[in-house]
Amino acid sequence: MSRPQQLISSLNCARLGRTIRQVLASGPVHEPIQVHGWVKSIRLQKRVAFAMVHDGTTSKSLQVVFQNPVHAKVLTNGASVRLRGVLVPSPGSGQENELLADSVDVLGECDPETYPIQKQALTTDYLRDHAHLRVRTDVQGAVLRLRDAVMGSFREFFRENDFTYAHTPIITANDTEGAGETFRVVPAPSGRASYAPITQDTEFFRKPSYLTVSSQLHLEALSNGVARVWTLSPCFRAERSQTSRHLAEFWMLEAEWTFVYSVEDICSVVEASIKHVLRLDSADRSLLQKDAGTSRALMAASSEVSWARITYTDAIHELQKSGVHFQYPPTWGAALQSEHERWLAESFARGPIFVTDYPSAIKPFYMRQNDDGKTVACFDLLVPHVGELVGGSLREERQTLLEAAIKRHGLDDGVYQWYLDLRKFGGAPHGGYGMGFERLISWLTGIENVRECIPMPRWSGRMLL
Repeated sequence: MSRPQQLISSLNCARLGRTIRQVLASGPVHEPIQVHGWVKSIRLQKRVAFAMVHDGTTSKSLQVVFQNPVHAKVLTNGASVRLRGVLVPSPGSGQENELLADSVDVLGECDPETYPIQKQALTTDYLRDHAHLRVRTDVQGAVLRLRDAVMGSFREFFRENDFTYAHTPIITANDTEGAGETFRVVPAPSGRASYAPITQDTEFFRKPSYLTVSSQLHLEALSNGVARVWTLSPCFRAERSQTSRHLAEFWMLEAEWTFVYSVEDICSVVEASIKHVLRLDSADRSLLQKDAGTSRALMAASSEVSWARITYTDAIHELQKSGVHFQYPPTWGAALQSEHERWLAESFARGPIFVTDYPSAIKPFYMRQNDDGKTVACFDLLVPHVGELVGGSLREERQTLLEAAIKRHGLDDGVYQWYLDLRKFGGAPHGGYGMGFERLISWLTGIENVRECIPMPRWSGRMLL
């Protein structure tokens, strides 16, 4: 046995029992086994009965055969069960192996008349209303497993390149993006009216605090001692947008590292990490990709051919000469709108494209100023059907220019004194980026709305759980 196999074996905990994925992967054994799961469907015949049972560890269900159909009469769709029997080759089509059941115990009953997850097609809105149960559907189960697999793939990439995973604060004293779309954190002591005025005495930290919109600034501090760091953490934005790309609570993959000198270097790391994910062999991604065109486009994006690069200035020029009637005419000095981003990715590049060197006036204070004095060393990665997926930049390491940028943006330099100290005490050239995790899942699967790319979505006016 090889060392990796030995390691895997040593990590398997016998007390946990075997999952359906493990049972199906191991094949028939000549001894009784025990499995657990939820009943997905039942088929009763005169001399035999069949049930499909799943536990969510794989997209596949286990076919269970009851040679005495009486044993299956206690089963209903949605019930949780414990089964004992022998795994044997299946004579029928649709599955390689099946479980010949000797016994079945119903651990949790489920009324088939009131069970919300019926076998017929269920609408997206209906499943959002039943977010606590929608993970039992094939699609949402696959989304959850794919999120796990993608996270593991990124972890593998970063570990291979000597990045250290960091746990960053959820509560923060600053608004990284300066957009003002933050959630305030205020204590709610028992006995105090919820509408009581907020004062310095009632502030838990003696100053305003917020839910984080980005881990970037904290990662910058960590990267000034551990040169390469990354995180995947929840972020929060009090944005009332109801588009298919926005959530109030979402997950952001962010990386920061020192001793990087060009935007091109950052783009290359972003591209390499995402291509590592695109090459992931995933049955769940295949299940979720309904459109063959999406699958082909992602395969092309995973090739060795470098993704397109274009400056913001040239992008505006291409948009202006495209002949397309945009709702918002493209103008130098204005932010790219969603319609501009999608045209650049879908029609101009026909694939992922990095747009670099935006005007400094429309970007946050921390981005490094270019030599032209008008633009900053930054980029957005645009992908088809999603738009902006990643945003990043070189960070301004020159203290005097950073101080000027803080003042120009009307920020309190006292709040950012610690940030200035990073430049004062051995500051090094550095940069990084942030990637919307749900938007990545949307692109990988073709799922149109990010609300279906996260188990329990929250958006303005909506939080069920």
